Amino acid sequence: MRRVEVVVNPSSGGVDAETPAHIEALLAEFGLDGHVTALDPGAFEQGLQAAIDAGPDLLVTLAGDGTANRAAALCGPDGPVLAPLPGGTMNLLPRALYGRRAWPEALAAALSEGEVQVVSGGEVGGHPFHCAAILGTPALWAPAREAVRSGDLAQAWRRAAFALREAFARHLHFRIGEGHGHRAVALGLICPLVSRASTEDAALEAAVLDLQNATDVFRLGLYDIFSDWRHDPAVTVWPCVHGRAWARDPIPCLIDGEMVRLGRSAEITFRPRSFRALVPPPEPEAQQPEPEP
Repeated sequence: MRRVEVVVNPSSGGVDAETPAHIEALLAEFGLDGHVTALDPGAFEQGLQAAIDAGPDLLVTLAGDGTANRAAALCGPDGPVLAPLPGGTMNLLPRALYGRRAWPEALAAALSEGEVQVVSGGEVGGHPFHCAAILGTPALWAPAREAVRSGDLAQAWRRAAFALREAFARHLHFRIGEGHGHRAVALGLICPLVSRASTEDAALEAAVLDLQNATDVFRLGLYDIFSDWRHDPAVTVWPCVHGRAWARDPIPCLIDGEMVRLGRSAEITFRPRSFRALVPPPEPEAQQPEPEP
């Protein structure tokens, strides 16, 4: 790979004034002359598209979850290879590809040891995702949780109060494949990239959540898609290539860490070839110290 385009989001927590120069220096160590662009607020889509239209072999992003997910969708299976670096809060896609590495280590590992891999994903209601989507009113708790993490307790309180009024009052209806319709509080759609329950890459993992109250949501660790909550007795898991979800009101949905409102009905589709990523080998597991005699 010789031609590299880099886009950074200056408003992301992992980006500062020195970041562009730092990236250029890292690329130079590998003999690459990358073009670094800072995304303008309110023009993320245009900035990403311009970088892709430049025809690079590799597109590097350093931004939050929404930008990483959108970059993957714009690159697609036939566009440039993508290296989404962790520059936001949750960093779902970067974590799935690069583990816990900070962005300089992730970029260095991708450039030195990375191989191009085709990554599958999904789509719900016309919105692509590459890690997970959570449909239903429990998704409303996620913005409150993120406000707590950012230290905005007033905003967290307002969002939690709204979620408490809405959550568990309405049910979500869904159908997986050509099967019968079902009803649940929430439905999780997990991509093969992060799935722990599926050993195949040929379908999404549909996790049906039979939750009774907000305590169940946080007990399961619902918003940590890398945890083992899908093994809980309150969760039923099915493979899903296509399906549909519907409700009486617009469906709240958490898509790769970003909150969206779907319509009252949403088609679900598995995408076996979503985009291509530059992926290094997994991080070595930390060795446990030998017990003292």
